[in-house]
Amino acid sequence: MYKTIKLPLFTLVAFGLYYWLQNTMFRQIQDFYHLFIMQDSLSYILTYISIGIPIFIALLKLHQPKDFFHALGLQRGALLGFLFAFICTLPMLIGYAFVYDFNTEITLKQIIVGALAAGFFEELYFRGFFFGQFFRYTRLGFVLALLIPSIVFASAHLYQSQDLAILIGIFITTLMGSALFAWTYVEWDDNLWVPIFLHVLMNLFWMLFSAGENAYGNLYSNIFRFSTIGLVILVTIIYKKRKGKPLVINRKTLWMKPKE
Repeated sequence: MYKTIKLPLFTLVAFGLYYWLQNTMFRQIQDFYHLFIMQDSLSYILTYISIGIPIFIALLKLHQPKDFFHALGLQRGALLGFLFAFICTLPMLIGYAFVYDFNTEITLKQIIVGALAAGFFEELYFRGFFFGQFFRYTRLGFVLALLIPSIVFASAHLYQSQDLAILIGIFITTLMGSALFAWTYVEWDDNLWVPIFLHVLMNLFWMLFSAGENAYGNLYSNIFRFSTIGLVILVTIIYKKRKGKPLVINRKTLWMKPKE
C-alpha cells in the first residue's frame, strides 16, 4: 500500500512545500541572497532554485540519483527543443514585429526574470515534476494527471488583473498553455526542453514587443499566439508520423492508462 501511494504522496507534499515557499518566502529569500551577491537577476535565480529544494529531495527519494535528470525530462534533447520552439514561435516573432513597436525600455533583468527564469522554472516544477511524475510514473491519464497542476498554474497568474472578465481570460489562457506545454512534453518523448524553450520564447517575444499587459492579451497578440499553437500541434504530428510513432495522448490514455 505504501509503495502505491508513495509517489503521489511525495509529489503532492513536495510541490505543496515549494508552492508555499513561492508565495510566502520568495521575497525574503531573494533579499537574503541579495545581501551577499548584490545582483538582482542572480539572486532571483538562486531563490527559484532554493524554493525547489523540496522537489529535488522528493525526486531523490522517488528515483535513483542517476535518474534525477531523466525523471524531469532534462537528460537530453536541448538543441532539438530549441530548434522546434524557435520555428514554431516564428509567427509570434514576425507578427509582433509588424504590428507592434519594439519595446526599447525593456531591460536585461526583465528578460531574465520574465522570460528565461519564468519559462525554465515553471516548466521544471509544474510540468517536469508535478504533472510529469503523475503521468509518467502512475496509471493516471493525461487529463487527470494534468488537472491539478494546470489549475494551480492558471491560478498563479491571476495577480495580473483585478477585472473579472480579464481574470477569466487569463485563467483560460494559462490553463490552455499548461495543457499545450504538457502535451508537447509527452509527445516529444518526455523531453522537457521542448516546452521550456516554447515557454521562454513565447514569453520573450511577448515582452520584446509589449504584445499585452497581461497573459490574456488582445486580438492581434492572440492571432499570432494561436498561429504558433497551431504550428506546434502540426509540427508535432508530422514529427510523430515521420518517426512512425503513434500519439501518446489518445483515447486510451486520456483518463487512465491501460495496465501493461
